[in-house]
Amino acid sequence: MARTRTEDTASPPRLVRPELHRENGVVTGAFVPAAALAVRQGSLADIPFLNAYEAPDTVALSRRHRDGAWRDITCAEFAAEVTAVAKGLIAHGLRPGDRLAIMSRTRYEWTLLDFAAWAAGLITVPVHPTSPAHEVGWILRDAGVRACAVEGVEEARTLSAIRQDLRDLEHLWQLTAISGDERSPIGQISAAGHEVADAAVAERRGLLDPWRAATLAYTSGTTGDPKGCVITHGNLFAEVDNAIEALDPLFRPESEEPAATLLFLPLAHALGRAVAIGCVRARVRLGHAPSVRTEDLLADLAGFRPTFLFAIPHLLERVFDSGRAAAEKSGRGGSFDRAARVARRFGAASEAGRHGEAGGPGIGLRAARSLYDPLVYRRVRAGLGGNLRHVVSGGSPLGRRLGTFFEGTGVSVYESYGLTETTASATVTPPGAPRLGTVGWPVPGTAIGIAADGEIVVRGPQVFAGYWDAERQAVLPATDAEGWLATGDLGTLDEDGYLTIVGRKRDVIVTAAGEPVAPERLEEALRADPLIGNCLVAGEGRPFLVALLTLDREALASWREPADRRRTPPEELVADPELLDRLQRAVDEVNAGVHPAERIHRFRVLPRGFTEASGHVTPSFTLRRDEILRDFGDEIDALYRESEWV
Repeated sequence: MARTRTEDTASPPRLVRPELHRENGVVTGAFVPAAALAVRQGSLADIPFLNAYEAPDTVALSRRHRDGAWRDITCAEFAAEVTAVAKGLIAHGLRPGDRLAIMSRTRYEWTLLDFAAWAAGLITVPVHPTSPAHEVGWILRDAGVRACAVEGVEEARTLSAIRQDLRDLEHLWQLTAISGDERSPIGQISAAGHEVADAAVAERRGLLDPWRAATLAYTSGTTGDPKGCVITHGNLFAEVDNAIEALDPLFRPESEEPAATLLFLPLAHALGRAVAIGCVRARVRLGHAPSVRTEDLLADLAGFRPTFLFAIPHLLERVFDSGRAAAEKSGRGGSFDRAARVARRFGAASEAGRHGEAGGPGIGLRAARSLYDPLVYRRVRAGLGGNLRHVVSGGSPLGRRLGTFFEGTGVSVYESYGLTETTASATVTPPGAPRLGTVGWPVPGTAIGIAADGEIVVRGPQVFAGYWDAERQAVLPATDAEGWLATGDLGTLDEDGYLTIVGRKRDVIVTAAGEPVAPERLEEALRADPLIGNCLVAGEGRPFLVALLTLDREALASWREPADRRRTPPEELVADPELLDRLQRAVDEVNAGVHPAERIHRFRVLPRGFTEASGHVTPSFTLRRDEILRDFGDEIDALYRESEWV
């Protein structure tokens, strides 16, 4: 079992370096031994009750009320709520093994229902609240869901429109109160279980073991119908227990400030789910933020004051771009840029010092950083709540630009990599030995391999049981005979076992000259420019690469300050010569650092961004390439017709 922050944390954990495998002198495998004992009995349902027994008065979670204040919930209080809701689920006739879907943004009730469902012997099915109706229907039918909890009116309408096609669905609950009704929806579920004995919950818990399915999580995917990943209680135990050990400074800080995190990642995704379970497991104060709108999230961060966060690079990009835009608006854009350069130099020097490659930041660099700390860096930290010291980034590449910047401001960023099939993270940057630009080492207990064609393969106890086959009512294994899972991603391992992601295997572009190009690296570099919101690089079977660019609205607002630009509609501004010249410089800068075959020869600015609503990105902001290439095929073709190269 993982240690909790109530135990001795005076000495930092020993840094366990990966065991490496080489073929022909090249590192093709890395393995880090498990740091936590494997759980051999019980289930995730036991966690709240063990916490209540061992540390009843320890704060487990905090919940934001309508007045904006956060109220702490102790381990004993949380266990009592879990019991009450579990009894209500039993009273509604749900049987062991039945599926309960949760379709909601990130909120306290999500985590409560998750643990209550397990305590009642159920299997939870997460559904992203913004998923289109046809996808929701597919998931609920494929999983055979008997009950579904939705957040609010919009989600309820989505379900109501397709309910006639959901033969197995018997119960539909709304988590937020209906207008004019002050009764707690969760309380209404619990009320049904008043006559159910606590022993019934204990009996249901006793039926579970680590090898039983805990959740049926559907991949959002970028093509085709979602696939149901059967993740067991043991998979989740292996993931969170070893991740807690790997990220010891986050979960058990040596400072006087107790560890706390505000979760705003979707709980419908594996990483958000693992974070929630890991915090309850480690007795780290956990809060939920349902809105990721900049103003809402900043208010929640200020009120909650987390010590660490899990985020996607998109959020960190927004924080940086918002800071830059605010400085530009107040006439301090140049000062911000100088401060950013100092922060990146400081972050890079700090990283090199940890690896013994240099002595760390010199006196002059430390002095420059001290100068900008009260002017810029402290404001960046204040915008993130004021207590933040660590961020774990996942979902897409972060890049050195952002990583070194935040390190220089006093916020260390650790990249991670994983899939739904690996129960969230398979690798994570070790806090004691960061290497920016990589996604770190294998999570303890995990092996990472590089196949002959460059594909990343993963083996470990957190690799899922397999894909759900609804027709056969069976789990289909997805690993080979030796337990290796092929990820579909391309990567490399360096001489110290750090993994670098090259791109998706299916997304590699092969030009007319036969040159293979991974577009993600180019897109990441272009997104580093404040004016560029998103981009897609194309060129399959073509003589050269082109790019579709979208604009960052906040950065664009600052760039448009002159009166004549303010009057120009965004759809017309995309043809502004000065803007195009500014973007061409950004493209030229990227081209200067890549192989000739990877250079982008032409680009087009689109009047609208790639959004989830338009079907061009997944809920985690991953590009849906096929949809973009289909919808903007004419724009791409025009780039080749207009080119002097054709």
